[in-house]
Amino acid sequence: MSTNQCDIGLIGLAVMGENLVLNMESKGFRVAVFNRTTEVTDKFVAGKASGKNIVGTRTMEEFVSALQRPRKAMIMVKAGAPVDAVINQLAPLLEKGDVIIDGGNSLFTDTQRRCKDLEGRGLHFVGCGVSGGEEGALKGPSLMPGGPRESWDIIAPIFTKIAAIVDGEPCCRYMGPDGAGHYVKMVHNGIEYGDMQLICEAYAILKDVAGLEANDLAGIFAEWNKGDLDSYLIEITSQIFRKIDPDTGKPLVDVILDKAGQKGTGLWTLQSALSQSVVISTINAAVEARVISSRKDQRVAASKVLPKPKVPKFTGDRSELITAVRDALYASKIVSYAQGMELLGAASTGSHWNLNFGDIATIWRGGCIIRAKFLNRIKEAYERDAALPNLLLDQYFTGIIERTQDNWRVAVATAVKHGVAVPAFSASLGYFDSYRSARLPSNLLQAQRDFFGAHTYERVDKPGVFHTEWMEPEKKPTEKPAEPKEPSRAAE
Repeated sequence: MSTNQCDIGLIGLAVMGENLVLNMESKGFRVAVFNRTTEVTDKFVAGKASGKNIVGTRTMEEFVSALQRPRKAMIMVKAGAPVDAVINQLAPLLEKGDVIIDGGNSLFTDTQRRCKDLEGRGLHFVGCGVSGGEEGALKGPSLMPGGPRESWDIIAPIFTKIAAIVDGEPCCRYMGPDGAGHYVKMVHNGIEYGDMQLICEAYAILKDVAGLEANDLAGIFAEWNKGDLDSYLIEITSQIFRKIDPDTGKPLVDVILDKAGQKGTGLWTLQSALSQSVVISTINAAVEARVISSRKDQRVAASKVLPKPKVPKFTGDRSELITAVRDALYASKIVSYAQGMELLGAASTGSHWNLNFGDIATIWRGGCIIRAKFLNRIKEAYERDAALPNLLLDQYFTGIIERTQDNWRVAVATAVKHGVAVPAFSASLGYFDSYRSARLPSNLLQAQRDFFGAHTYERVDKPGVFHTEWMEPEKKPTEKPAEPKEPSRAAE
């Protein structure tokens, strides 16, 4: 192949990078590849890329010269400093109008910085969330591109062709300016944390309370996957329960160490939510569940010391409990997505991204890890009301909660009674009960704050801001309008 003939180039040949290249080539695009370690490039070109329209390059200069203009160079390396290092090598070799695409899990603020910097140099930059794991990268991922609209327009013909297709539509739409794409991917990953933890808690109740074995669980999850819970994660969970460990003959899931890690996106999602005063308690519980799972030695030691609940073995109706757990899983999942969508809304307003929630639900229907049938229902909810303040208020989802909430409470209460930890189920239910309450006990909290720190309070029966002298000797507490000053927070 002659030089300057590749439609796109990709830097970083780990599994995701390799599979994206093979995906691009299979859709009719010619692809140049480069990896910092030349042996990796050589192995890929001689192996999986052999006989395909894929050009291996050994230097960054050779890589750039293989691309036709406007050059399109995609980076698939570890988030953070490695992305900056590649950009610093690549950008000086490019010309005005060329495009750099970061397809890693970059923090959205890094994407905003890079976008501004490269725009100042006359280069286009797209921060693109890529979801779907190895299989998605190869067969069609969900793609969440963000950056200047004109930058997206240059790469759109390639990216819409390599994305997953659902109902004839590519799971790839322009998200918004600068860091919008990576922000949407970050929230996607937070929701993914929530989904996975909720499934684990359903498993815990069915196993530890109802005493079900892996083979039973495989059948239950397969059945659930035929209904409202139809999703990639439920499907793979049913397959996981069927896998037998060749060494022990036991279900493989039973010999896997219960110690989970996390990368960065779950923590970033929590930090972003806190900074914008948005409640994402389900996702928060999921992140914390991973943290406490990582303290395996401490938990083993504590299990020998701390008391268990004194309850008899479960003697209830198993099939009723299975149904209750399914409903709890569905209701909690809706809460998790409602929280994620509210966070996207807050960020969209704060960063002037003008995110389209219907578009987001549409591109999450295929290719990505959280793909699920009920994302069609989320899409429809935002078609009914683009300014919907909370997913729970949509008529369809209100109806589901009405139908499932009794069982939701049964599942959580049963778990609590039997000492099975269900932090994400409990957090979801707590959020729902708080959100539907016209009056919360925060009136007492405001009284406490005013008592110890003169933080003031408002009243339900008249306007204004008030402060009470709670401890005047031998007198009733006195109330007076507060001084018009910024309340001190030193006492808190």
